Amino acid sequence: MAEAESATHPRRHRRFRRRLRTRIILSFLLLGTGLTALFAFLTDYARQRVESQLVEDVMNRNINEYARRFYLNPGNARPELPVQQMYGRVVTREGFEQLRREEPDWYELPDGIHNISGQDEDGNPFAYKLAVRKTPNEWFFLAYDMTQTLRGEVQLKRALYVSILLFSGLSLLIGWWSASRVMRPVTELASRLRAYRGSSQPRRLAPHFPEDEVGQLAEALDDYATRLTEVVQRDREFNADVSHELRTPLAVIKGAVELLLSRPDLDERTRARLLRIQRAEQQCSDLIGSLLLLSRNERGQGHSDVSRVAEQLLDSHRAQLGGKPLELRLEGEPGLVIEAPEAALAVALGNLVGNAVKYTPAGEVVVRLLADGVQVVDTGPGLSEEDAARLFQRGYRGTHAGHSQGAGIGLSIVGRLCDLYGWEVKVRPRQDGHSGVVATLSFGGAPAHRRRRAYT
Repeated sequence: MAEAESATHPRRHRRFRRRLRTRIILSFLLLGTGLTALFAFLTDYARQRVESQLVEDVMNRNINEYARRFYLNPGNARPELPVQQMYGRVVTREGFEQLRREEPDWYELPDGIHNISGQDEDGNPFAYKLAVRKTPNEWFFLAYDMTQTLRGEVQLKRALYVSILLFSGLSLLIGWWSASRVMRPVTELASRLRAYRGSSQPRRLAPHFPEDEVGQLAEALDDYATRLTEVVQRDREFNADVSHELRTPLAVIKGAVELLLSRPDLDERTRARLLRIQRAEQQCSDLIGSLLLLSRNERGQGHSDVSRVAEQLLDSHRAQLGGKPLELRLEGEPGLVIEAPEAALAVALGNLVGNAVKYTPAGEVVVRLLADGVQVVDTGPGLSEEDAARLFQRGYRGTHAGHSQGAGIGLSIVGRLCDLYGWEVKVRPRQDGHSGVVATLSFGGAPAHRRRRAYT
């Protein structure tokens, strides 16, 4: 489980790295496209403002000149135009009514500069600016053709659109190149970290990078790795010392019990108590060995007969029942042998059996042997959804724990052993209409085989 989770970390890092590179590229693309589009918009806006202002200034000056030339020769209804691109017209009082019929738009226009656009009879677009100057006796009209200007405006906008596309493509290339340059040291740092995975003495990273932000990150990682290595080393030394110091008195207890059990004059009550002490010593030895392997993250060597270990555990708990109305049974076909030391199997299966015996006030606890695992079924109060979700968290005690002894770390140890040996453990409520819990310890991920033997 832990190995599978750790195996997904590189994929998450690669996705994150790709996302970071993509964000850099998108930043360049958006920046280039935004600046180019803003520059194009401001260029077109400035051109329109300047052009419109210049044309209107010219037309205001020229319509005054046009009126002056008319008054110099009032008999000339079409005086000479000051600019060839312009079209001028003078309407006297007698022609006002005719103008209203022929050009109603012109008739309604007030003094000033007006933009006129539309389509001619052939469907071609046209546009012009019309300067209007009205006096009580004469109305002066001066038109400036803007059709060519509009065509130039369309061509300019097309050129601006092409420029936006070109600069966007250039920004994309620059962003891709910059992202590659920026991410190269980060990628190298991640590669070196992955190469050091599993090493108890990782090599320093900072000498491989310049004194920049990535170099500071590598230096911080080196410092963190050094402190973490020291913590792990102290933890291993502590576990080894504790294991050694505990094994010595346990060995003394074991020798003394064996010596006492060899005496022929023992009564049955004393022999039963000595056997109980012997089983407790064996459980302590198994637990110490399993915890030491967990602290080192190492798998122990050996083979375990599941049915024999389960039978020993049930015998041990039968001796501790006292007057509790509880039946302990072993069901299924024996012969399943797994590649794991008996100490690890005894701790994992013993915690499941121990919990079932502890929280079942009456009824039965059945250890059922399966083809690739073992089940522990009890008739206790059952299991809530919250308990099922958090049962293997360290320090968590179920809602039915009450005032019973225990720190809530037994099932946490089971989960860690399963991660170490590739086993799988599940605890769920019974689904056969009875109250109780079904705990399943599966060895499907570990090497195992079945061996036929006589069951006693």
